[in-house]
Amino acid sequence: MTTPTTSAGDLAFVVRTIARTAVDNEKAFGDLDAVAGDGDFGFSLARGFEIVLADWDTLDPESPPEFLKKVAMVISKRVGGTSGPLWGTAFLRAAMTVKDRDELDAADAVAMLRAAADGIKARGRSDLGDKTLLDALIPMTDALERRTADGEPPATAAELAALAATTARTAADATTPMQARRGRQSYTGERSIGSPDPGAVAVAVMAERVAAEWEARD
Repeated sequence: MTTPTTSAGDLAFVVRTIARTAVDNEKAFGDLDAVAGDGDFGFSLARGFEIVLADWDTLDPESPPEFLKKVAMVISKRVGGTSGPLWGTAFLRAAMTVKDRDELDAADAVAMLRAAADGIKARGRSDLGDKTLLDALIPMTDALERRTADGEPPATAAELAALAATTARTAADATTPMQARRGRQSYTGERSIGSPDPGAVAVAVMAERVAAEWEARD
């Protein structure tokens, strides 16, 4: 099996795109969260990722594990509410997966996403079906793992990014009829039914932007 090679630069592109997406969608994510939550999701996420962008030159993107650890620290300290610990844990677990690695491939990307999801599960005591960001992150990771495992023909990085985007969007949309079982939206009971989970939507929007900008990246 062969998997597309990638680089520290590709990882930095993905993280920077995620950060820009969080900042640019502050209002949209907040409005969605306000339907059945306290409405601070967009604000909290944007404030943390603003610091990531402001401190970009100090993050050492040439070393994937150190880079991800530094992003994790910023997110954990600067993102408020429950999002900080969850997203910070995701980046930290991803960093631990690629420790001592300078070059990455698609299998590493899948491993980082899987580790991130497992970290969120443990930290948030949540799982697939609880109407959280895991309901987009896990199906996206599963789809990428299947595609990289079959390997015939090998997928390009751009094709994998597109697969991640379409899978995450479908999965995020599928949270609409669910009732939240974890997080602040779970406190509203049945009122959480009828709108998609903000975290799952955020994962989808981020994946879509990565896919759209992959070929045009600097």
